[in-house]
Amino acid sequence: MYNILIIDDEEPVREAIRILGDWDGLGINQIMEATDGETALEILNDCKIDIAIVDMKMPEMDGVEFLQVVEQQHPELLTIVISGYNNFEYARQAIRSKVTDYLLKPVNRADLSQALYKAVGQLEAKREQKSEFIANNIKLNMSLPKLKEKIYQSLIDKSYKKYANETLLPLIGVVNPDHKFGVAVIRILNLESIRISRFKSDTNLLHFAVDNIISELTGNDLQTFSFSNPKEEREMIAICTKDSGSLEELSFQFTYLMKQIASNLKDLFGIKILVGMGKPCGNILDIAGSYESGQAAIRTINLLDPNEVVITNWGHITETRDIQSIMVRMPFICNALEAGNLNQARSFIEEFIQKVKGLGHFNLGDTDRMIHEFVILLNDKAIELGVSSEKLPRGGVFDLRKVGIVADIADFEQFSSLLIEILEYYNAVIRKSTSTHSIFDPKDIKDYIDGHYFEDFKVSSFTEKYFLSREYIMKLFKQQYGYGIHEYVQKVRMDKAKELLLESNLKILEISEMLGYKDKNYFSKAFRNYYSISPTEYRMQIWQG
Repeated sequence: MYNILIIDDEEPVREAIRILGDWDGLGINQIMEATDGETALEILNDCKIDIAIVDMKMPEMDGVEFLQVVEQQHPELLTIVISGYNNFEYARQAIRSKVTDYLLKPVNRADLSQALYKAVGQLEAKREQKSEFIANNIKLNMSLPKLKEKIYQSLIDKSYKKYANETLLPLIGVVNPDHKFGVAVIRILNLESIRISRFKSDTNLLHFAVDNIISELTGNDLQTFSFSNPKEEREMIAICTKDSGSLEELSFQFTYLMKQIASNLKDLFGIKILVGMGKPCGNILDIAGSYESGQAAIRTINLLDPNEVVITNWGHITETRDIQSIMVRMPFICNALEAGNLNQARSFIEEFIQKVKGLGHFNLGDTDRMIHEFVILLNDKAIELGVSSEKLPRGGVFDLRKVGIVADIADFEQFSSLLIEILEYYNAVIRKSTSTHSIFDPKDIKDYIDGHYFEDFKVSSFTEKYFLSREYIMKLFKQQYGYGIHEYVQKVRMDKAKELLLESNLKILEISEMLGYKDKNYFSKAFRNYYSISPTEYRMQIWQG
């Protein structure tokens, strides 16, 4: 469809041209009018005009001036000149401006039709040439699978421009208006471990293997095209098209196909996947919605469900529950890491894990969000404590592989283990960083024991903090205080035991527990070995004295 502009200062002439033109036959969509050249230029700047019929003698700006401007500013415009005079200058300018035709007034139907059909023919030839150029350029510079991927990705991203790209759809096989579409979102659960063990750490090779299985299992009735999501390495997208039958039939066939694909991938390569089946649609422009429903189906899968889920349908999305985020515990975790107490930091995570298990629901979407939040907050704390950002996975979850952490999550136990592994990594880099400007002082251990004599003391917590050997730390402590570390723990406990035995209202069992002994008999034996008298005998002596 084309647009035409009639430029003449005489209304009867403009009306005559409107009456004489075979506009429907020519495929003219819109006819606009202007009374002079300046008004016509304003219209050309604001609207897309394909053909202009120009009167050479007009006020303000005549046809000669108009054609000269058009030649510079609108070179693609086709022009038909109409003149009431057989003027040489007019004709010469028309030739210079390469007008399509030159007509003398009064214009008759036959001459006008001939000139218009000639102009439309030139436009059609240009359009075909341009389309052929685009098609050839695409074939030369881009493979068909890559073109398909880009078009489908633009549909999913909602960046597809219908009128700009509709000529490309036949190139990817979408020509039938009855086509129906389905989208499957594939989540590779063990991508990290499997790409290392089976695909030489090459993610592209793993994606290629999945593509091949999908292509091999797809039949003629159901065309399926798959590609990796450039924004999510662990995710692949499969789009099926079907040119007959109902949406229900497509959904059933596509779901059955994806079950076969999941089984083959596991048997052949050990690849474990989850598949979210999106809502099928009858319009290619609705693919984005189908993708979103498939992705939502995957994210709501309950990792605490003992049943192994492979395929989940958009129509069976489970209701999600609000769970307490690990964010609530992050201040305590970060403080424990700063103090060098890895065991305490680990206990906060283990407490969180047990609480989630008690709820009975934890979906895949929760894992993605929490791991992302966990890494970001630990990054912030590590940088605050002097760790170089180059040693941290700043790029997100997949950056964990750069620090040697395999971030696969196939079940809740793997999620729990991943949290602990991430914590231990950050503890190591923080301790290494702080050790560069921390000098070991045996008094640190003495002060800790004095305040925590009732806990099980582990030298390893200080070896990790200062990156010193166990033997060296124990040697320095004995040189300064004359006791071995464990001897000093025993001394503090026994001194405290004497103080507590003075309290007549405390039972021996209570004193035993306050000192960190789980067994009263073991405390009594330790007291006797240290003082050569039992706690009861010691207490009797005090009372009698």
